[in-house]
Amino acid sequence: MRLLFRLLLALSLLAIPGATTARTIVATLAISRMDLPWWRERFEAKQAELRETHPRLVFLGDSITQNWERHGPPDWADYVPVWQRFYGDRNAVNLGFIGDTTANLIWRMRNGELNGLSPKVAVVLIGANNLGRVHWSADDTVAGIATIVAELRRRLPSTKVLLLGVLPSDRSTWATETTAAINRALATTYAHDSVVTYLDVGRVLLRDGNLDRSLFYDPKLTPPEAPLHPTAAGMALMAAAMEPILAALLGDRNHLVPR
Repeated sequence: MRLLFRLLLALSLLAIPGATTARTIVATLAISRMDLPWWRERFEAKQAELRETHPRLVFLGDSITQNWERHGPPDWADYVPVWQRFYGDRNAVNLGFIGDTTANLIWRMRNGELNGLSPKVAVVLIGANNLGRVHWSADDTVAGIATIVAELRRRLPSTKVLLLGVLPSDRSTWATETTAAINRALATTYAHDSVVTYLDVGRVLLRDGNLDRSLFYDPKLTPPEAPLHPTAAGMALMAAAMEPILAALLGDRNHLVPR
């Protein structure tokens, strides 16, 4: 897997003398992680779940999305009650995979993950791992996300898309600046789209314009790590921010309003 990433990254950086073809944007390719046993098992299990449930709502993403399946204790890791409150009665399926980049999500979409589905809405949160080990640029990441949106349009033509901006983190100055650049580009690209609704949901994780570190669990780990993954409380804020849009797209009740 590491060798494949290095080779693909080299392809994206090297130009052949005299060649006129465009540079390969690795973030837009379909890259499998089936060599990882846990990833393959989750992919196969999710395929079975999708066949059984025919979901009305799907969440596509990386570890931040997969975290919706986590139970506490501690309280910061107790995500399931929040999921149940907002999505438990909406026939929703979580398609988050730890460590996935845009390229890995593209592979999943092109290898059966969307087959036979017709959800009302797809929520997409992807791109954080593009800024990690593979270190892909803002432009390349935006291209990867655009490829994902194009796949959704082609494979699920009746599905509306709620596209979430890449969440803020405190990994490096480069990651912070690149995240902002990605989100500006996404906001412009999908400002007047009839299928895609863009939401910079990460704003709820800020306080006075700065990252609210209390809403991320990474600093609570031993040893502590840079803030990247929202706690259950942070995800609850995100769910609340998404809810009016999601209820409108689904055509059901706003779950912020008591029954």
